[in-house]
Amino acid sequence: MSQDTGAPTSSGARLSRLVVLLFAITAGSSAGCLYYLQPLLHEVANDFHISTAAAGLVVSITQVGYLIGLALVVPLGDFVNRRALVGGLLVVSCAALAVAAFSPSYAVLMIMVFAVGISASAAQIVVPWAAAVAAPGERGAIVGTVMSGLLVGILFSRVFSGLVAQLGGWRTVLVVAAVVQLAMAAAVWWFAPRTPVNAASTSYPRVLWSILTLIRSEKVLRHRMLLGGLNMAAFSGMWTAIAFLLAGAHSSEYHFSDAVIGLFGLAGVAGALAAPRVGKLADRGYLRHTQYAVWVVELVGWALLYWGAHQVIVLIVALLVFDFGVQGVQIANQAAVYSLDDEARSRLTTAYMVAYFAGGVLGSAFGGWAVPDRRVGTGVRDRRSHCDRRHGP
Repeated sequence: MSQDTGAPTSSGARLSRLVVLLFAITAGSSAGCLYYLQPLLHEVANDFHISTAAAGLVVSITQVGYLIGLALVVPLGDFVNRRALVGGLLVVSCAALAVAAFSPSYAVLMIMVFAVGISASAAQIVVPWAAAVAAPGERGAIVGTVMSGLLVGILFSRVFSGLVAQLGGWRTVLVVAAVVQLAMAAAVWWFAPRTPVNAASTSYPRVLWSILTLIRSEKVLRHRMLLGGLNMAAFSGMWTAIAFLLAGAHSSEYHFSDAVIGLFGLAGVAGALAAPRVGKLADRGYLRHTQYAVWVVELVGWALLYWGAHQVIVLIVALLVFDFGVQGVQIANQAAVYSLDDEARSRLTTAYMVAYFAGGVLGSAFGGWAVPDRRVGTGVRDRRSHCDRRHGP
């Protein structure tokens, strides 16, 4: 295959803070596209006159697209120009978000968010890209930093979407997101490091087949895929269900506005704080002890979530603890996976992240299905009536 033009970046050289920041922001902006609508599912349901289960599928179909991107696009990162690949995906993301913002029907929206999901796989090309160009002694820390950017993008997407939707509705959220993706495409093209392309001649089917070979041959990879899938199912199911809960579902005591629901996404800052710390501990050889610790933290978060259904302070603490544990587990898993084969990081990412987001698809679908339509409708109507009484017609 052809080589990337320009001076390649050696994996032994220290990366500048600007480059690491660019990787982190790119990963964050791409991953955030998966979650812009998650706090606004009740508004999407009202706009298109669909059930809460159908609205929950908006998140699920986005993640299905992401799964396909992980399976069919991310492996190319080991063999093609990563800068061109990521830049192209960002442009596709921009176009799909723009069309979704003006979608006249639920069907059109579903098609566009599916495309958004595929293009969001750019985030998982950036992570192994950063690992490939990082010095060996800094790899865990840099991957942790890029993952922090990815996590901040996810939490910011929820906060941002809630605040913007309060002013201009869920469609305005997607318009602004499209502009951001276009800006990131330009930044990647101009400032991302040029890296040498794997010159090995191979066909695309062989690339995909090699992923199955890795899964068969690497016991650690299979183990981490299972743990990752369960972890993401818990995470995605919880956040999908909680969006309805905070809007007044399930006879809950909460009847929050879109802006306030979005602010609950700030709980994800705990996960962003966990990522670089877990990465550094992995670099120092404490991976096994660290992974046990973060699993315990996640279980404590689940216990607190049970009590948070009726106490908002407990709920906030529960979300902070839960997100810290979930993202700590994710970084520990990725650190273990990336240590397996330096020449196959994109394909290892594909194998792991397909399992991870397969769990996410199931979790999102279950989270929407688990909320009874009757109670959600009552909660949303009660909240709107309350707002009408406060603010008038």
